[in-house]
Amino acid sequence: MSGHRGILPVVIVCGLHSEARREVVEGLLRDVPHSVALHHDLSTATGGTVGRSLRDHGGELASGEAPLVNACACCALREDLVPELERLAGDGRTRLAVLELWDSVEPKSMAEVIAAHTTAAEVTNVFAAVDPTLVLPCLSNGDDLAEAGLAAAPADRRTIGDTWARQVEYAPVLAVVASPAADDEDRALIRQLNPTARQADSGSAELARLAFAGFDVEAADAGQHPACALLPQEADEAGVGTLVWRRHRPFHPERLLDALEDLSCAAARSRGRFWLADRPDTLLSWDAAGGALCVENTGPWLASLPDAAWSMVPPYRRAAAALDWHPEHGDRCQHLVFVSPGLDREGLTGLLDSCLLTDEEYGGGRETWKRLPAAFDALLDPVH
Repeated sequence: MSGHRGILPVVIVCGLHSEARREVVEGLLRDVPHSVALHHDLSTATGGTVGRSLRDHGGELASGEAPLVNACACCALREDLVPELERLAGDGRTRLAVLELWDSVEPKSMAEVIAAHTTAAEVTNVFAAVDPTLVLPCLSNGDDLAEAGLAAAPADRRTIGDTWARQVEYAPVLAVVASPAADDEDRALIRQLNPTARQADSGSAELARLAFAGFDVEAADAGQHPACALLPQEADEAGVGTLVWRRHRPFHPERLLDALEDLSCAAARSRGRFWLADRPDTLLSWDAAGGALCVENTGPWLASLPDAAWSMVPPYRRAAAALDWHPEHGDRCQHLVFVSPGLDREGLTGLLDSCLLTDEEYGGGRETWKRLPAAFDALLDPVH
């Protein structure tokens, strides 16, 4: 269970539920001898610094401050994190570094920083600390992080809902705290948000073992990429439903735009990829939580690329495209997943289907589609 070749194992513990996160971290410090927790407090960033603390099961070992970098608290965290991990790796005494992320810091960015910038430490797992009674309130919260005092930078435009969703969906392990008020619906929602995650009780000794289980940063990135995300499957449990909506026909841009508000509010969480008839070469991502929807251009569909360009595409992306290849449209598809208590499957499916091209419109062919109203230009090509 120790690091190989003298490399320091690092387990990342994330989550907006700060009390749950602290419970998980304290359990790891208790159960793994010679472990330490490193935490950067971004709440002081408005004053120009980021606080750093290092502690073990007995209490605080050291504290300090890192200056703000480029007016960005997360940048300061990155600049300070790697030297601290290298120092811990070099002392030869630390068996496990527990990186306790501040509330709104997302684990993906920190795991990638460690993988890219040091060979002295490696991420061996990522835990999301979860209080089951707070999952739906957090997921349904469309407030900006800034309004809650949780923004990591002045330009941070994330919301509570989408930040929480990405934390839960990225982590291979969900460390769930005991909560007498939690019911079957709460637990079903957790399972459906990240059905492939391992769940463990926050205070269990199992977490100490899972901390060293191993973590593949590249695979985790692929699992979140809109082109090949490992999206949840159909489910229905304890009043919580997951609807997987897949079609190959493109959306009519105007009808979809008119339906966006209803669609973004139809579920506590929805995500996936889609395509528009007037932009047949563009892979668009869909990311919604708390009634706030983010639609982004994430590059070309593979079917739109020349053959020579395929060798530059990551293998996991090519594999994902091959699994769902359409004889006419290639990897272009609608693949949207909606997760929510009280999900109206029939109504949602009908609304989505009504936004597709009709038989007559579809029969007009691509040159005709490109002349449809460019309704998404304002969203996808904003004028600065």
